[in-house]
Amino acid sequence: MLGHWQLRYNGLPVEVGARQKRLLAALALLHPQPRPVLAALLWPDSPERQSAGNLRASVFRISHELPRLLSATDPPQLDAAVRVDLREVRELITEVTLNGARSVTPESIDLLQEANLLPGWYEEWVIDQQDHLLNQRVDALEALARCYLVASSFNRALGAARAAALVAPLRESAQHLLVRCHIAEDNYASAVWVYRSFRAHLGRELGVEPSAHFAELLGLEPAIADSRLLVRAMKTS
Repeated sequence: MLGHWQLRYNGLPVEVGARQKRLLAALALLHPQPRPVLAALLWPDSPERQSAGNLRASVFRISHELPRLLSATDPPQLDAAVRVDLREVRELITEVTLNGARSVTPESIDLLQEANLLPGWYEEWVIDQQDHLLNQRVDALEALARCYLVASSFNRALGAARAAALVAPLRESAQHLLVRCHIAEDNYASAVWVYRSFRAHLGRELGVEPSAHFAELLGLEPAIADSRLLVRAMKTS
């Protein structure tokens, strides 16, 4: 589910038809849904009878060609023994939410940064889940950065903040944390560079300015921030 869709059995990839792939993705992403809801979700442009038939045919094919992948329940759902990488990311996000940085490793930060859900899938039900997971990932990375800042672990804070900014480059809170990390390391020039780059990116993409609060973090008046930042950065460097 993360990076690309793939089904593996004993480490080897398994070929799956397009309809079956979409059904398995929905079962991995969503809580168990009644059959009519699932059919309408996967075949929204088909008549009710046809979408129900498509669902029955897909469940039948998976059950016979990929035994033990589905549980013997109704509505259909993945067997409890099936490992889904998305669940690992969700568990990590929950762990960070509940316990902060206590049991987080550098590999955990990499996972949160790289866990792109089904890239290239543009169906509405997938896009909703992509947006939700992206926001959860950034929230978790920002929470880690704040924990590390409080603990004066500035290098780790910087890594988490950078990861958050890469995942959501237009999210001001991530850029704000990145600037705070540089300031904590007395690296004002890098803080200035982050602010100016974000300001330019925000202007190009959305035609807006960073918040006044962001400029104030660097001790600047928002209206003249850009002109003074360069001078101050040059003096610092």
